Amino acid sequence: MASRESAWADHHRCRGRAAPHAGPAGAPGGACRRPAAQECLAGGRAVQMSALSNARWLGLAQAARIVLQIGGVLVMSRLLNPRDYGLVAMSMVVVNLAVIVRDLGTVQAVIQKKELDEETKHTAFWFACVMGSAVGAAVMLIAPWLAAGYRTPEVAGILMLLALPFPIGASASVHQALLERQHRFATIARIEVSSQAIGLLVGIAAALNGFGAYSLVMQALVAPILGTLQMWHASPWRPRFRFSREALRGLWGFSGYLVGFQLINYFSRNADSFIIGRMLGPASLGPYTLSYRLMLFPMMNLTLVASRALFPVMSRQQDDREAMGRLYLRVLFVIACITGPLMAGLFVLREEFVDTVLGSKWHEVAGIVAWLAPVGFIQSLVATTGTVFMATGRTRLMFFLGLYSATLMVSSFVIGVHWGVLGVAQAYFVANVLNALPCLHIALRQVGLGLADLAKTLARPLGVTVLMAVAVGLAGEPLSSTLHSMLLRLVGGVLVGVAVYAVLTFVLNRTAIQELRRFVAR
Repeated sequence: MASRESAWADHHRCRGRAAPHAGPAGAPGGACRRPAAQECLAGGRAVQMSALSNARWLGLAQAARIVLQIGGVLVMSRLLNPRDYGLVAMSMVVVNLAVIVRDLGTVQAVIQKKELDEETKHTAFWFACVMGSAVGAAVMLIAPWLAAGYRTPEVAGILMLLALPFPIGASASVHQALLERQHRFATIARIEVSSQAIGLLVGIAAALNGFGAYSLVMQALVAPILGTLQMWHASPWRPRFRFSREALRGLWGFSGYLVGFQLINYFSRNADSFIIGRMLGPASLGPYTLSYRLMLFPMMNLTLVASRALFPVMSRQQDDREAMGRLYLRVLFVIACITGPLMAGLFVLREEFVDTVLGSKWHEVAGIVAWLAPVGFIQSLVATTGTVFMATGRTRLMFFLGLYSATLMVSSFVIGVHWGVLGVAQAYFVANVLNALPCLHIALRQVGLGLADLAKTLARPLGVTVLMAVAVGLAGEPLSSTLHSMLLRLVGGVLVGVAVYAVLTFVLNRTAIQELRRFVAR
């Protein structure tokens, strides 16, 4: 790591004698006129390859998790009844909130620190263990009260069991952070996927033996326990009983605002469900929830993977904001090349998609998707700003931007609900536009860039995406007149979109092809 950082320092010193950097990927436009030029380029390639390698392994892990989740739902839904799922869903309301405060952001703080000493590692470990145990105990104490509130006694036993992974998982949090600092994402991917796969097999076996809702609980218990054991085995670091108040203050200065932001984000993201359910009832909440999940798909399965891969790399570049900026623009470029056509295709083919995939009874979803599809693209970009704030240690700024964002979002729900569920989607779109501009602007400023740099980076992928959407829209009428099946229209529209996007990318946006080659290359 030291040689990589020195190469970047040499590059920074000889910038004045180098030709400008070109393109969103940050490829050098010329060579430094000093002997250090080769070191500069080698350091740049090393950093880029670290980010690509991280993203590659996390992407493969996420794809494997999606397959496991879909397969698990297909199997478990046939072995369990809706009430079993409902009991666990009731418990997850508390569990999901407890996950946010489990270690109070110490994992991210350990990854972000430029210089990490043994005192800080030991302090972070014991603090995480104490917090994990405290959160687990709190969940157990809340269990009877939540069961009474639901008027469902079974929830208490389920929630008490779901509290057990908190202290267990906390004991491996620092080990995972150290693996991420070392960019050992191949190891992390293997651990996460294997743990989830074995947990699923245990859950299926329990369901076959009539354990009902507790088969889902056993699945949720086995995966983190196996993950913890493997993290301890993969990381050679071992804790000692050492604790420093000064080190804790250093960690808390970073993680305190981070946890505050995560809590704000949690409540703002769940406020729409509460408001719609309260004001409009479950009949309106159902279509909105399905549309919202479609909108979240690219962010949950692409942007968060990219952000997680980017965080340890950018954290090591804190002294070279120019390098951070180039890497950040490169990530935004790749995200736009993927989420842009996904959301544009969903927008244009929303009626065919809803009728084919969800069924005609969900026709209301198509109107909601028309507003939430562009929100999905916007959020896929905005969600990366948190990585910049964390890598640069600006979690306090991140917290206050979270307050601004939450105020906008909740206000949009309150205003939009007066015009029904479609009004909520429309108001949510406006709120996301008003939120994206300042968040992206402030994040870009942390790495010495501005919105003009972002516009230049996204011009080609957005232009290609718009042309693709127009082509698919124009092909809709001929497809409708020749194909009477909604399924065939959907397939035809997708094929037209893929073909047009591929041709336009090859002609107008070859940088995207180069990025794809780098990603899949060994």
